[in-house]
Amino acid sequence: MPYIDGFVIAVPTANRQTFLEHARRFDPCFIEFGATRVIEAWGDDVPAGKVTDFARAVKAGPDETVVFSWIEWPDKATRDAGMKKMMEDPRMDPSNPMPFDGKRMIFGGFDCLLELGS
Repeated sequence: MPYIDGFVIAVPTANRQTFLEHARRFDPCFIEFGATRVIEAWGDDVPAGKVTDFARAVKAGPDETVVFSWIEWPDKATRDAGMKKMMEDPRMDPSNPMPFDGKRMIFGGFDCLLELGS
């Protein structure tokens, strides 16, 4: 079963195009280092919850949109090796700033328990 890295971030809504350009520039690196798929999903129907929700989880303001992203890897070993290469890659230099506040990003790695469909 694949291994998944998941991310939830708040992106200034005005930065949608900048975010897309950033993703188009850096996401292919994950594929280069072994990922099988990268998804960037711009929030469209992200309701407020009564106890918690995506927006509160990342402290999204009224001028921000929640983005849900994931990277699929064939397995955890490939992910660990790929992420190590990614962090060592000169393209990840901090002089290439992210178009969102990385301190509010939620992320984690997940083992797949069930996979349906293609």
